[in-house]
Amino acid sequence: MKQFFEDYWQKTTPIYPLVTFRIAFGMLMLISTIRFVLLGWIDVQYVQPTFHFTYFGFSWVQPLNQIGMYCVFGLMILTSLGITLGFWFRVSALLFFLLFTYVELLDVSYYLNHYYFVSLIAGILCFLPANCFCSVDCRRNPSIQKTIIPHWTIDLLKFQISCVYFFAGIAKINCDWLMNALPLKIWLPAQDTIPIIGFVFKYEITAYISSWFGMLFDCLIPLLLLFRKTRIIAYILVVSFHVVTGLLFQIGVFPIVMIMLTTVFFSNEFHKRIVDKIQNWFDLGNTIYTENQFSTSRITKFVVLTYVFIQLLLPMRYLLYPGNLYWTEQGYRFSWRVMLMEKAGTTTFYITDTKTGKKGFVDNSQFLNIHQEKQMSFQPDMIVQYARHLKNEYQKMGVNNPKVTAEIYVTLNGRPSKLYVDSTIDLSSLEDTFANKTWIRPFQTTNNE
Repeated sequence: MKQFFEDYWQKTTPIYPLVTFRIAFGMLMLISTIRFVLLGWIDVQYVQPTFHFTYFGFSWVQPLNQIGMYCVFGLMILTSLGITLGFWFRVSALLFFLLFTYVELLDVSYYLNHYYFVSLIAGILCFLPANCFCSVDCRRNPSIQKTIIPHWTIDLLKFQISCVYFFAGIAKINCDWLMNALPLKIWLPAQDTIPIIGFVFKYEITAYISSWFGMLFDCLIPLLLLFRKTRIIAYILVVSFHVVTGLLFQIGVFPIVMIMLTTVFFSNEFHKRIVDKIQNWFDLGNTIYTENQFSTSRITKFVVLTYVFIQLLLPMRYLLYPGNLYWTEQGYRFSWRVMLMEKAGTTTFYITDTKTGKKGFVDNSQFLNIHQEKQMSFQPDMIVQYARHLKNEYQKMGVNNPKVTAEIYVTLNGRPSKLYVDSTIDLSSLEDTFANKTWIRPFQTTNNE
């Protein structure tokens, strides 16, 4: 076994898949960032709101003013272009990673799995020799050109993509998804107006077939992509799956990202043909084929293995908490649980002046936008943050040591709404930590579930 790992670290491979991956990722990020700006989301999400929900430990990350936020996105456009062209690649990749992650950390209510995925991929690219062929950097400095790189650099990207699919598939192995076809049984009938195929979504059996297919697809697609004999069929499934989900659901550019980046599983010959065409089109310099020798340092091995270990453990941390994961959401984020539940809440917050005993309700629209309020209404850490914010705001208004309580009703996968927390608890006195949130009322099912 020891010899196997020693041989693995010395194994090399052509650079072409890494080059096409760099170009595809850079182009996708360039288009996505420009789209974000043109849709006006900078103002809506980061400039107009007066309050932002922060991640645990990152409350110090705050948005800049309007000019500052537009500058951030302007730099993201430039750095994504730098990644695409391989121009000052290390600097471009590092800056894009820092800027994108900064934006992602600004407000929990806008968390998406594919934002997290982009941050991870950008972070990985910072350390890979993706600019050592077919790049402006090579044209400027031909001495950095390489055609052979360590094999683990490609495998690390394949591993990260595989994690997205595999853990998404494992998460679907639950009673609601497989036995009750939820939440697809709720979502699909609403899509029956789609031309040509819409009529099939009216039937309940479609939800069951889709649920089981989705689980099997996510669990098996990494293996099918790895083997040459099944790769073409697997990629056809990838394209079909993401095209259909992209049409049915509001999930932005995520389908296109996965369709483009999963090509890293394709053969070296496939990527070489693409790279050769790009070399010819843009005249990026003469091709110099070299046989490079590499020695992966112990520090590199340690960093790579530590990263892999964390990515394997992080999605499983929910096992440390009792109760229904989809109800408590403890360990839910960063675990590749993609569109697994239909959850909504209604919240009415009350402020009580502890000195006078006067009590009044809160108009949430004074502090949150529609999206923030919707997400806060069923996510416990956001509920606590909002309660503490309300306490501070009402103290400024002259309320004496305000007590913040709330009536919060949450529905999960079409079930009747249930009280989420004890309506007598002062929510502003709670701390947002990684500890089990015992103040969440237990999830109760009916006898026939």
